[in-house]
Amino acid sequence: MFGLSELALILIVIVVLLGAKKLPELARSAGKAARILKSETKALKEEDGQEEDGQARGGPGAEPDTSGRRVVVGTVVERGDPPRER
Repeated sequence: MFGLSELALILIVIVVLLGAKKLPELARSAGKAARILKSETKALKEEDGQEEDGQARGGPGAEPDTSGRRVVVGTVVERGDPPRER
């Protein structure tokens, strides 16, 4: 793989190209992206665990379909339609 001198050289090149002012911002955004990825994978694992337990997926108005998809019951609204009063 890479030795210590190669990694140091790559780090120096990154600092020169990006500048020292941009590095904290870059590290912060990389950290946020990693946290988001971690939370999404955790949510997917929990969702898969619920499906294996036999619990139904979906929110209010969602009915399970035989193909495993969700069917949401509602009204189709076109862009030009006037708003309906309740």
